[in-house]
Amino acid sequence: MSNELKQEIIKYGHLAGVKDFTPGISGNISARYGDNVIITSSGSANGYLDNDDLVLIDFEGNLVEGNKKASSERFLHLEFYKKRPEFNCVFHVHSPYLTAFASCGMGLSEGVSPEIIYCFGEIPIARYAIPGSDELVKKTSKYFNDFDVILMENHGVVIGAESVKEAYLKLELAENYAKTIICTKFLGGAKILPLEEIKKIYLLRNK
Repeated sequence: MSNELKQEIIKYGHLAGVKDFTPGISGNISARYGDNVIITSSGSANGYLDNDDLVLIDFEGNLVEGNKKASSERFLHLEFYKKRPEFNCVFHVHSPYLTAFASCGMGLSEGVSPEIIYCFGEIPIARYAIPGSDELVKKTSKYFNDFDVILMENHGVVIGAESVKEAYLKLELAENYAKTIICTKFLGGAKILPLEEIKKIYLLRNK
């Protein structure tokens, strides 16, 4: 396994832990490594990772290198890579604000700022299935072609990106988006951008 890539996963896993995006032993992180994938092991804590917590698997989910069992969510990660060949990292976490929406069965689609619209468009929600199950992969992966960030009902969020850093930054921005929407509820509701302004932002995304 690439030590450089392992250290990057450890670095951003730790940062996610510091920001309270990945409490306890919840969640998992992976990164594409050639024809294989480096992924956190079952029962590891993203915020407290060390080298031994990372294992190498192939695209069938089989252990290639490492002394621990790969995360039970590995097939969710692998499906994201298969559907989005440009992606090289996947984060799955239970960050509190995004998970609050997931626990309410609600996606995020309110056009409250140009940055959010440009980066995400919207964040859909996949319906509930048991964590680690084939059903979860099936219900969630139908969104992978069109969205980088997907909520999983009563579960958490999964994020795909071109690099470990980019995946972390998408998580940070998405979590702040969810926090902002929750805060607006206490202030009487968000002022949504007009449709014509939202269309202009989508045009920028397509350039």
